[in-house]
Amino acid sequence: MKNIIVALDIEKKEEYLVEKGIEMAKAYKAKLWIIHASAPDPDFVGYEAGPQSVREERAKTLFTENQILNDYSELAKRKGVEATGLLIQGPTIELILEECDKLKADLLILGHRKLGFIQRIIKGSIAGGILENTKIPLMIIPLD
Repeated sequence: MKNIIVALDIEKKEEYLVEKGIEMAKAYKAKLWIIHASAPDPDFVGYEAGPQSVREERAKTLFTENQILNDYSELAKRKGVEATGLLIQGPTIELILEECDKLKADLLILGHRKLGFIQRIIKGSIAGGILENTKIPLMIIPLD
């Protein structure tokens, strides 16, 4: 096992997920890739970028998400694991699967939270979508 990906949904409890990724990477002497699929830019989904305030807010969000990924990769490095944080933008399931192919991942680690009925309708299940389409081993860690 050479490459392990931890895909984060930067909300809550992602540190627990990163810690599990660090444990696995240490055990297999693998490189750890910590990725987050951020929402696409408005232009990507067919809308104009909007006023300057909207663009500035989006830039702030991307900067914060990138900083979180860098912080987690630094944490892994301090614990003796080679790690890189990657911020990608676009449709979550497709991008995660593409990154697994590009990085020749041997294992993908995801967190899973129980969603209410309305949340499932609106957000869908990222873990379920990946499970149906992945070609590599998948570790799903409950976060509730």
